[in-house]
Amino acid sequence: MNIKTTRTIAKLITLSLVTSTMIHATNGDNLIAVGTKARGMGGASIAVSHGAESGLSNPALITSVEGTEIAFGGTLFMPDITTTITAPLAAQMGSEFTSDADTNMIPEVSIAHKIDDNWYIGVGMWGTAGMGTDYSKATNPNNPFSVNNFNMVTNLQLLQFGVPIAYKTGGLSLAVTPIMQYGNLDINYIVPGMTPMTVGAGLAQDFGFGYNLGIAYDFTEDGAAGLTLGAQYKSSIEMDYDGQITTAMGTFLMGPGDPLASITDTLEQPAEYGIGIGYEMGQHLFAFDYKRIQWSETKGYGDFGWEDQDVYAFGYQFSQDNWALRAGYNHASSAVVEGQDPRLNFFNLLGFPATQESHYTFGGSYTFSEQFSIDLAYVHAPENTETFNVTGLFGAAPAQISTDHSENSLSFQLAYKF
Repeated sequence: MNIKTTRTIAKLITLSLVTSTMIHATNGDNLIAVGTKARGMGGASIAVSHGAESGLSNPALITSVEGTEIAFGGTLFMPDITTTITAPLAAQMGSEFTSDADTNMIPEVSIAHKIDDNWYIGVGMWGTAGMGTDYSKATNPNNPFSVNNFNMVTNLQLLQFGVPIAYKTGGLSLAVTPIMQYGNLDINYIVPGMTPMTVGAGLAQDFGFGYNLGIAYDFTEDGAAGLTLGAQYKSSIEMDYDGQITTAMGTFLMGPGDPLASITDTLEQPAEYGIGIGYEMGQHLFAFDYKRIQWSETKGYGDFGWEDQDVYAFGYQFSQDNWALRAGYNHASSAVVEGQDPRLNFFNLLGFPATQESHYTFGGSYTFSEQFSIDLAYVHAPENTETFNVTGLFGAAPAQISTDHSENSLSFQLAYKF
């Protein structure tokens, strides 16, 4: 592959990542994993190496690469989100509407290279997180009281570019991945009435910087063949989306003394830390990860009442000859919870329903040659329903908002070693 071809591919990958549509992610607004192998194992990736794709989850695990490995693929994400606003005006004020943001493509590319017996380096670009809904076409001509879900459209997209650097000595691997994050956010909606009012500030973009740390220890040389322990830490990354959040919330503020008047346009991606264990016994590979995502301590998500998540991931792989099968389960209670302020309840469920909890995963790989292989994964998140109180937004009578959220996704990945 010549330099010109390599540069052309890199440009296409970058363009596809930046222009990919909104992501309805799973653990809050984070994907359970960015690589196809990890997604097939419930997102377990802290103590099990998945080759080049480990550069973001636990960079210490790229030390399994024997030469150079390139992994390129993506995820076809198919969320199904339906929201109803109910209030006792005549009959039912609202109607049930399904978000049109129901098919999205999320690409990723990872490269890892062994420099010598101790040092490894990589590079990667990953669509990592996001969320959004699209009710722009919602209308119910048969119900004059319908607010049509305010025709709300929200779209948050996050892309991370990282360079994992790892050092290995004996069974110990240590690594750091400096991260540059690109994000864009758009929130707009229509306030219904005799003269409908459109609210929105256009698209806002920002760049932020952070880092990931990873450690792994292989106990094979200590008499426990196949046993690996790992740990990772991801720093928070502060992003500022000029005018987006303040404009969206401005319509609902009630004066200088309003507690929501202090909300800014900062939306900080949370820090997280985790530990994992992997055990390989012949053809069988077992993995378990635990990680905590600190939503409540961030600017933005914390202001909107998001709670920290404890994420549990279980993965299994059976391999034979030139193929492997995977299965997994991932669970975390919803980060979006009902609060005392009906305005936050309204925005969380209508615009940012990151409410998924359980995920069942399946995957597999087929190796065509020593250099080339293909990976596939399927993730199903069954429907989760959240109902929050929004009394006070539509008069004094009781009112509520309810969102049903399920997801299906297909991931594919091509891996090339040389």
